[in-house]
Amino acid sequence: MPSTLAHYEAFLVKNVSVISTLESSLRSITWILPGRFKDAELASEALCALLNATSLYHDTLLSRAVKADPKLKPLMSPTLQTRYTRGWCEKDSTYKWAARTLELIKFVQLLVEMGLRRSVSSKARWRGIILIEAIKAALRFVLLRITRRPLLSPPIPERDIDPTMMPEGSDTPSPTLVASSPPPSMPSTPEHLRNNHVALPPHPLLVQPPPPTSKDPIEDFLLSKALLPTSVKAPTALLKTLIGPADWLSEAFYVLRPLVYTVMLSRDSSRKSYRPLVAALALEFIARWLRRTPSPTSTLERSEYSRRDMEIFWYMLRGCVWETWTRPKLDGIADRLADKPVLGVLSAFMKDWIPLIDEYHYCE
Repeated sequence: MPSTLAHYEAFLVKNVSVISTLESSLRSITWILPGRFKDAELASEALCALLNATSLYHDTLLSRAVKADPKLKPLMSPTLQTRYTRGWCEKDSTYKWAARTLELIKFVQLLVEMGLRRSVSSKARWRGIILIEAIKAALRFVLLRITRRPLLSPPIPERDIDPTMMPEGSDTPSPTLVASSPPPSMPSTPEHLRNNHVALPPHPLLVQPPPPTSKDPIEDFLLSKALLPTSVKAPTALLKTLIGPADWLSEAFYVLRPLVYTVMLSRDSSRKSYRPLVAALALEFIARWLRRTPSPTSTLERSEYSRRDMEIFWYMLRGCVWETWTRPKLDGIADRLADKPVLGVLSAFMKDWIPLIDEYHYCE
């Protein structure tokens, strides 16, 4: 088995561009499959879950391959989210496996719900959904206990290497990878050019542009080259620890919000009651009110809170808001676009996906 995995890793590195193109093509197909034939949504979601899990495994192999080669390093510095999550994955094995398990559950949760809908009763299906949300909440609390810092989404490193730009089938370095050390010596001047004493004017494209013009151009130029506080911090210190009870309660409410919503929704699966949505929104705004205000230098924490604020718009696809306002609006738009020459494709796409939001909890 180890030899098989080693051969597969070598095959992946040599053919990473082809594999990445294949992944992108198959992922695009999953968006147009629903509504094409019987159980097309099940096939589409199974393919999507398989692709996501495979991409996660491929990202792990690619990061290991680049890290194992001392001659190569990424040309672009990793993002703060990648630095932070990778630092915790390397520091604590429990964090790494809890984060990966959480992401895998997100990949397959809709597929599991589709299988439950076809094989068990509605009551048993909601029990399975509640169990999934309980496991996800438990894993988030494990991550919270290990880091003692606000949770990030996703909790694993994002892909910071472009697979299509890695070397394929040769030992030539990739355009996205540079040598970690300069060449031993510069090429010597050709013999027929040694007596030329008049230098040619440099090409305009090779001349470094001057610093931007402002009141103090030197200061602006130096500030653009200066290191930021996040550049010198340890990866696991990019987020400040939770200090007071309000910080902990804010994260706890944020973690429990999906579980509370699912439990209350299971008691009224018709989604006509407003109570589940009101409870979820109440927990959302309480968590937002209790959370601390990040400092201007806490770039990673500010981006995470901004992402959480944007997620509030997803409540338009949930519960009574979806039934009474959002769905009628989308149905009207789809009907008006149905007769248009080009926009009719968008109308058909909307009509194929609206029933899925009606039938499945994890399509919300």
